[in-house]
Amino acid sequence: MIFNRRVAIAIGIAFGGLVVTLAAQSNQVFKTRLSAVAADAKTRAALAGSGSASATLSGSDLTIHGSFEGLLSPATKADLHSAVAAGVRGPAIAALSVSPAESGKIAGTVSLTSAQLTSLHKGGIYIEIYTGKAADAVLWGWLLP
Repeated sequence: MIFNRRVAIAIGIAFGGLVVTLAAQSNQVFKTRLSAVAADAKTRAALAGSGSASATLSGSDLTIHGSFEGLLSPATKADLHSAVAAGVRGPAIAALSVSPAESGKIAGTVSLTSAQLTSLHKGGIYIEIYTGKAADAVLWGWLLP
């Protein structure tokens, strides 16, 4: 009887490990709408545009693809930022490729740390697109499941 209990426990542990492994291997998708966000009333006139992006998490690698349109001047850079929660600003953690145009694409793959993965699941990873007309980012979007 003790042997059967030990076998049942071992099988349960093995099955639980298999479930965790399969869950870790599945890809998670996050999406965002990129919107113009004014830092203050003075910068509002220099902001225009919109866009969207999706990000696929595979292990610790986050692959981002998106598009934008309607900027008042060409995009100059795009960054991925990490914060403690959605709506809170945080430091840039990676540069993304961006079309140097008023409308175009953004893309990139970033290996996230465990702290950044936690931030992603709390809605704290976001994209910023910059232009030469505004000192701060023109388009912002937080990645959400």
